[in-house]
Amino acid sequence: MSYAATERFEVEPAPGGLALVQDLLNTIGVGGPVHPDLLADVDHAQRWLDAALEQWAEATGSGPPHEIVLTDRDLPRLRTLRDRLRGILEHRTPPDPPPGPAGSLRLDLTADGRIEARPEGTGIGWVVSALLGEMYEARRDDTWRRLKTCRYEKCAVAFFDRSRNNSGVWHDVRICGNAVNLRASRARRRQQA
Repeated sequence: MSYAATERFEVEPAPGGLALVQDLLNTIGVGGPVHPDLLADVDHAQRWLDAALEQWAEATGSGPPHEIVLTDRDLPRLRTLRDRLRGILEHRTPPDPPPGPAGSLRLDLTADGRIEARPEGTGIGWVVSALLGEMYEARRDDTWRRLKTCRYEKCAVAFFDRSRNNSGVWHDVRICGNAVNLRASRARRRQQA
């Protein structure tokens, strides 16, 4: 099993449970039929969710959730969360955004004295709780700032910046970085002519 939404763009998943959030972000459609929106219909969304949650459970050591069956009513909630997260990462959140999807977390004390946040709820509510819980953990351990979206406007793939100084802006420098740099170079040449 793998994080299929992320790996279809040949991007390495983020560490730990943050990869689940990254994978949700990468369910977007990019490049037409080559990479369709995985939340466009229930069948695609269900396949994505089943594989992503199985991988998440393995990566985090969490028990797999009860079977979650998506309905047409669940898809707008997932897409709204995805769009809200993309807006946050791309720094384009409106001044007074409507309330976002909410979830519930249970705090558990582990045998070694750590406190773990565990998702609660059923169905899509549990999924939203798991995603928000991973965001909470990433903010707490300061890895959230490394989750980014590619700055190439035709791309927007979510990637985990592994550069030492957290300066990455493209999911793939060879593809997106070269395209942006080539366009800028051509614009400078036209301006100089």
